[in-house]
Amino acid sequence: MTSVTSLTKMKTNFVRLDGLPWLLLVLILTGSCEKIRKEEEDKLGSNRPNILLIMADDMGFSDLGCFGSEINTPNLDALAANGLRYTQFYNSARCCPTRASLLTGLYPHQTGVGAMTNMDRGFDGYRADLNNKCVTIAEALKEANYATYMCGKWHVTRFIHPDSSKHNWPVQRGFDKFYGSLAGFGRSGFYHTKTLTYNNTPLPVPVNNFYYTNSITDSAAQFIQDHLNSKKEEPFFMYLAYTAPHWPLHAPEEDIVRYQGKYDAGWDAVRKKRYEKLQELGVVNENWQLTLRDTSVGEWKNTDHKAWEARRMEVHASMVDLMDQGIGKVIQVLKKNGQLENTVILFLSDNGGSAEEIMPGGWFEKNLPDKTPDGRAIHRFNLPHILAGADTTYQSIGVPWANVSNSPFQKYKRYLHEGGIATPLVAHWPAGIDAKGELRSQPAHVMDIMATCLDVAGADYPEEYKNHAITPMEGKSLVTTFTNFTKEERTLCWEHLGRRAIRKGNFKLVSVERAGKGNWELYDMENDRTETKNLASEKPDVVQQLASEWEEWAEKVQVKPWPWSKARGR
Repeated sequence: MTSVTSLTKMKTNFVRLDGLPWLLLVLILTGSCEKIRKEEEDKLGSNRPNILLIMADDMGFSDLGCFGSEINTPNLDALAANGLRYTQFYNSARCCPTRASLLTGLYPHQTGVGAMTNMDRGFDGYRADLNNKCVTIAEALKEANYATYMCGKWHVTRFIHPDSSKHNWPVQRGFDKFYGSLAGFGRSGFYHTKTLTYNNTPLPVPVNNFYYTNSITDSAAQFIQDHLNSKKEEPFFMYLAYTAPHWPLHAPEEDIVRYQGKYDAGWDAVRKKRYEKLQELGVVNENWQLTLRDTSVGEWKNTDHKAWEARRMEVHASMVDLMDQGIGKVIQVLKKNGQLENTVILFLSDNGGSAEEIMPGGWFEKNLPDKTPDGRAIHRFNLPHILAGADTTYQSIGVPWANVSNSPFQKYKRYLHEGGIATPLVAHWPAGIDAKGELRSQPAHVMDIMATCLDVAGADYPEEYKNHAITPMEGKSLVTTFTNFTKEERTLCWEHLGRRAIRKGNFKLVSVERAGKGNWELYDMENDRTETKNLASEKPDVVQQLASEWEEWAEKVQVKPWPWSKARGR
């Protein structure tokens, strides 16, 4: 697609036309190019799509109906049925790194958010704050005359307090309007959400008649409706970043009850059904084995507190369901305004399902709230005598149900095995994607979202922004995959808290431990994407080659050895 910038560059390429006075030549060329540019702007203004980018939080690979789940997700399923599902799409294993990569088109370390945003680790790749060597999708699209909005979780800066620097708050990073939470969700909840902000104004913690998923939905729908009511010619970019279904397990009782009994058969039975449905849908190769149940989890028949265990997953399911309902409301706004056909909708999750067990001691003991804002006691931790769901509880799905959430893979959020980094991606754009209900198996990464958004918008990725040189984009546009199945060999790399991985072609090298020597595992992703057979001892030459390439990548993107405390002295 021709961009306005390319037309401007074209104007400078004319040198001379023999026989014409210089001034007349300038007037002719300027007038002609201005006319062309105006026509092109009008054309782009009417044809450039809106972009709706939706992200879930801690939702596993198989938590959508169109990816094998028993959870009711009709709106996302409908988008998939009328668009594409990407079966080998990857995130960056954790909320902050994934969001930084998503927003910038870079590996997270290149943005300064190589780990969490709780503290500056003393290295450029781990500053816990977006640097000025990157641009966000919103910043790049504003340069192309897009209106830019965001609702939901930001989580890419350590500066979140009202009296701190706001240089990396959403409005300062390209968004015209923002409503949501600046921080992660660990110290907050769905009924009493902290760090709520409108543009640059901190908002009080809600007390009554508030549920964060619904609040994010309503704000996004209103932002879009207001934009369309304004009759502005420019298209919009909306980044809708849900916190569902991240813990704590919070949902209204009337929504939870619809899943009552759904998980009484236990985790093994649910995993098996999901695996079978994934095969039926073609998302999972029939040769890929279902991974074994996590070794820390026993058989369901021998499990104590079955009603409490089933309730944990019932609440998780209702949280995913409520998010889908919210997405349906936003879609309705697009439909009633005649905008659905030419709106690119992309949906994905920031990492795999979380196996974190909320137990007494350590981080949870120090950071979880013990009272609601109106003074009621909160029953913290995964306590089997307290059912999850209410605002006076603070629980998680833990290891057994995260194992279900990430079916058929092993491991979880923060790990670099497929259970931690595989994400369901749905792409829907009737005006630009003819395929309906098709699958795409090309390996791709969350950093490709930036390139895709700029591609469909006809926008440029800047070499310089606000007098700062910008790191060249690492992501690649998915637009070519909208129409074909071409599988280009690609090398993708990861590092998170010392764990490492590289995927090149059909091989993936991954470590489960934190950068210890000799702990590489090698898997054939063509025949064993569920990572059940470690080939490291059989193919030492492949291990050596991929390990060497990972080291080169780590040097390039400013990965530092683990643990960082020791690395500082190097």
